[in-house]
Amino acid sequence: MPTQPSKELETIPNPAPDRDYWVELVCPEFTCLCPRTGQPDFATFHIRYIPDKLLVELKSLKLYLWSFRDEGHYHEEVTNRVADDLFKVLEPRTLEVEAKFNVRGGIETTVRVKRSRAGT
Repeated sequence: MPTQPSKELETIPNPAPDRDYWVELVCPEFTCLCPRTGQPDFATFHIRYIPDKLLVELKSLKLYLWSFRDEGHYHEEVTNRVADDLFKVLEPRTLEVEAKFNVRGGIETTVRVKRSRAGT
């Protein structure tokens, strides 16, 4: 049975929760639709975080990002949504999400979101 897109982000335990270290993920195959034209938008997502107790399970991240493929989203909205969803599930010490959207209409768009827990 083929794999299906999913909005569910799964986690796995952090093997070194007492140590600060960065996890960097590059997802070069993100697509969604422009809500004004219906045309596809393509982006590379760069996700960096310092985990606390949890790590994102990579296949679930792939299926989560895939779930936006047939949905209309503005660049800023979808980047903030991905950051918020990851922050909610992982509760990391720090999270940075950068989305570099391909040129559209002669304009290249990069959106960066940074979130940290209070006091860290």
